[in-house]
Amino acid sequence: MTNVEGLFRPEQSPTERAAYLNCSQRIYSNYERGEVDLPTGILIKLAELHNTSTDYLLNRTNRKKPCPKV
Repeated sequence: MTNVEGLFRPEQSPTERAAYLNCSQRIYSNYERGEVDLPTGILIKLAELHNTSTDYLLNRTNRKKPCPKV
């Protein structure tokens, strides 16, 4: 699974990260620790934030650039 914490700027607090993902700080913390899998919608939101693919975030490819949308 992806390192959720590593997807945000270091100066952002867990509260700010949770707010961006529209979830509680507790749920975000569960994502960080890998106790809960990321829902598809959040994974897509993170991929769009970083202009990359969900496969890249899940370490399924080393190609950072996303495929074109159809």
